[in-house]
Amino acid sequence: MQWDLVCDKYQLNNVVQMATMLGILAGAVIFGMISDRYGRRGPLVAAVMIQTVSGCAAAIVPWFWVHILLRFICTTATGGTMMTSFVLIMELVGLKWRTTVGILYQIPFNLGHLSLPLIAYLLRDWRLNQFVISISSVVLFAYYWVLPESPRWLLAVGETEKAVAILEKAAHHNRLPRESIKADVENYVQKKNLKETKGGNILSLVKTPSLRVKTIAICFNWFVCGLCFFGVAQFMGEIGGDKFVNVAVSAVVQIPGTLLSVWLLATFGRKKTLIFSNLLAGVACIGVAFTPTDPAWIKTTLGAVGMFALSVCFPTVYIYAGELFPTIVRNVGCGTASVFARVGSMSAPFVAKPSGGPAWLGPAIFGIVPIIGAVLCGFLPETLNCKLPDTIEEAENFGKKIEKDFSKNSEKETQETAT
Repeated sequence: MQWDLVCDKYQLNNVVQMATMLGILAGAVIFGMISDRYGRRGPLVAAVMIQTVSGCAAAIVPWFWVHILLRFICTTATGGTMMTSFVLIMELVGLKWRTTVGILYQIPFNLGHLSLPLIAYLLRDWRLNQFVISISSVVLFAYYWVLPESPRWLLAVGETEKAVAILEKAAHHNRLPRESIKADVENYVQKKNLKETKGGNILSLVKTPSLRVKTIAICFNWFVCGLCFFGVAQFMGEIGGDKFVNVAVSAVVQIPGTLLSVWLLATFGRKKTLIFSNLLAGVACIGVAFTPTDPAWIKTTLGAVGMFALSVCFPTVYIYAGELFPTIVRNVGCGTASVFARVGSMSAPFVAKPSGGPAWLGPAIFGIVPIIGAVLCGFLPETLNCKLPDTIEEAENFGKKIEKDFSKNSEKETQETAT
């Protein structure tokens, strides 16, 4: 009798998963808009606190639908922490280390994924599992005391004095000279003609022709990552064996791809790296679609190659989006792109296991979509060693010859205003 009850309600697990993905999707947009208007630090700290409280509460409440609501709130905050923290890193780190730090930002995510099967293996009670995972975020409350606001954002919205104070504090901690910081910043503001302005909104991403094309191209590539990464992962999960080991392996395979991204992005740039990894993933997935099932190791190998290529795509689109969108709408731009990734990840199970059609259809789709993404990369400019755009006008001109010349002359200027 008890088994029948569990089977009847098994589909409710899918409801929980859907609420989780919708929460991350909503959080990327909501916190993206808030942090572009009110700064990076405040919304990030608030998101961490909401994530901790709602996550712990979700482990305790006895009512299923309240649990769903709390999970949605928790993952909404999680989506906010993911986007806001990445954008803050991109704006705090100087040009020299931007690529490396932006990629290494992904490693703790991979390690967190890798730790989940261990925690689940040791704590078989789902409530205790949920509580332990959620309460660990308490250590991030320290952000309130140690995390600075983004000086780049402060300059973009006209808060010059606050930006100077943060830069002088950073210089003091790094034992660097502080005497000329205020004059350098004022000179920077005067040269760029920055003035007080409010953060943009999602419509700012499509108001101008060039930025509109860039937004569409990068958002589609985020969709590629969400759809194909989670879709191919489902094929990898069908190889059988211990489920804890399988989850661990799916996490481990991401780490080499993420680390390789550091070298690829620094050596070949964002555009070529994304095109190459998309094409490799596409060819591998098409190979999965049309390779005979016997011997089985061929499909497994092709699936692993596809997974590896997609693990290069994900950090690349993070970096690319962070450099394409201007400071004034960088969070909402990255958040919007993340929405497309979440739409892709929610669609992945339906593509991987369609209710009808031939067996090759799913992996064929996973192969064609990255190839389309590679084609759309042709509309994107290379951003390697380029200055981050601050305004909509700079983002509109980004990639044109005049902007490339300007970025070369502004490299020193950028280093002076980054911590």
